[in-house]
Amino acid sequence: MASYIAVPRDLTKVKSKIMFNLTKRQLICFSLAALVGVPSFFLLKKIGSTSMAAMGMMVIMMPMFFFAMYEKNGQPLEVYLGHFIQASFIRPKIRIYQTDNYYAALIRQAAAERQIQEVENSVQLYKEAVPERKEGDRPSGASVQRGLRKK
Repeated sequence: MASYIAVPRDLTKVKSKIMFNLTKRQLICFSLAALVGVPSFFLLKKIGSTSMAAMGMMVIMMPMFFFAMYEKNGQPLEVYLGHFIQASFIRPKIRIYQTDNYYAALIRQAAAERQIQEVENSVQLYKEAVPERKEGDRPSGASVQRGLRKK
């Protein structure tokens, strides 16, 4: 009698198990759930009945179990919730379809280059119109202003 072992075809979906046939993520989440849930059980047992304490412990531990076990389309729960929150609340509901036309981009680039050339030309014209000053020279307006102050 031969026994057969099922081998998955896609080995990228196989996850390494660490202990008790649990992945590292599951082990961490279950440990956190136990660290929070067990003390809460004993605290709730002092306040109420055992069944109420057990229900309270389950309510407290369930989110951590979901974070450990739930996976949709290869994404863990926090990634899935992050995408859901962005799509529902953060991003706009109506998204306008916008394309970046290649020719429009070329026209924008040419306009930007024209503006740069105009600025360079105006700087060149300014340099030609205004003579260079030496260190000891004062601008012509300074002497005029000094003369106005004396009056």
